[in-house]
Amino acid sequence: MRFGHVLTGYTPGRGGRDAVALGALLARSTSARLSLATVNPPGWTTPSSGRVDAEWTRYLREQAEESLAEAAGLVREAGAGEPERVIGVNRGSGRGLAAIARDVGAEVIAIGSAPRAARGRITVGSTGDQLLHSSPVPVALAPAGYAEDPPDDIDRLTVAYRRCPASDAALRLAAAVAARLGTPLRLLTMLITRPMVREARRAALEEEMLHRLREQCGADLERAARGPYRVGVSVEMTEARTVPTALGLVEWLPGELLICASSQSGPLRKVFLGDTSLKIVQGSPRPVMILPRTPEAEPSGRIMNIKP
Repeated sequence: MRFGHVLTGYTPGRGGRDAVALGALLARSTSARLSLATVNPPGWTTPSSGRVDAEWTRYLREQAEESLAEAAGLVREAGAGEPERVIGVNRGSGRGLAAIARDVGAEVIAIGSAPRAARGRITVGSTGDQLLHSSPVPVALAPAGYAEDPPDDIDRLTVAYRRCPASDAALRLAAAVAARLGTPLRLLTMLITRPMVREARRAALEEEMLHRLREQCGADLERAARGPYRVGVSVEMTEARTVPTALGLVEWLPGELLICASSQSGPLRKVFLGDTSLKIVQGSPRPVMILPRTPEAEPSGRIMNIKP
């Protein structure tokens, strides 16, 4: 994960502007190439009388070119240079962006939230859903309204961490990027608890189990932070009954980027969003990057998974 080539999916509107702001930040911070892309639906396979299908296809392309010209202006305003422009054709916008990423050699795809997203939150629409279950490269999602006051730099990388091969692989990748950017790295573990039962004996047992889990997760964080990284690593643990509440208890810098591993049940070398990862995406007040599952994240049988 080098961010050497950033692909930004753009459609006119708030989500598109947010995607451009995030893509420009990633590209500007790493001196990476930046490509803007939009995906048109395919034309009719059966020619119509009067060449209506050709006219429609031409109209869609003209609209796409205008949209990308608008987006390129936003990129220039953000100080990220002159971007490349790509128009794809696919029945699914997310699948189309994934195909474009493979074709142009992009190393990360940046997109915005669905139009219905509340300001400051990420809502996954159809484009994001397709990408978050099939992208061959990391997917970065911007919260709604991100373009209104975008940060100048990436202030810190935070890895959503629990002891498992996928999180350890994500940590190694994030540490390499943080060292390259010269930014701090934080490991964040969230303990999601349920209301305690009223029956005294069972409540005491659950409290004891929770105490042990806290100790285990704390030890896992400290152990992970001692790795041979070329950057300082801080650790933090938060506890709440829901993921959004847990994320709300944490301090976030303006230019924070939250990194999350894919579900271990997904296909190799593809992003695959599990239930917990989806809750993290939906609850995060900062952009979230989901990494594809790689062979090095395969369970070895020697590491105990902690599932709060």
